[in-house]
Amino acid sequence: MTKTIHGIVRGRIIELDRDLGVAEGQEVEIQVKIVPASTTWGDGLKRCAGGLANEWTDKDDQILTSIYEDRKRDDRKEFPE
Repeated sequence: MTKTIHGIVRGRIIELDRDLGVAEGQEVEIQVKIVPASTTWGDGLKRCAGGLANEWTDKDDQILTSIYEDRKRDDRKEFPE
């Protein structure tokens, strides 16, 4: 008999998501297949958020503020019609 049951590894123990339905003490053979983690858009950003927090300085804040202010300024010249 072959069954596919999912579980989570906790140290040297695999915690199954449901009962195997076999008798206590029954010898079994196990094949493990690693299930890739499901990812959604933005997970990578969330994992790396704050990665440079220890290196960030007030000068970096000033630079970003300057860039933000430059973007708000309208430098387009008007052309006569």
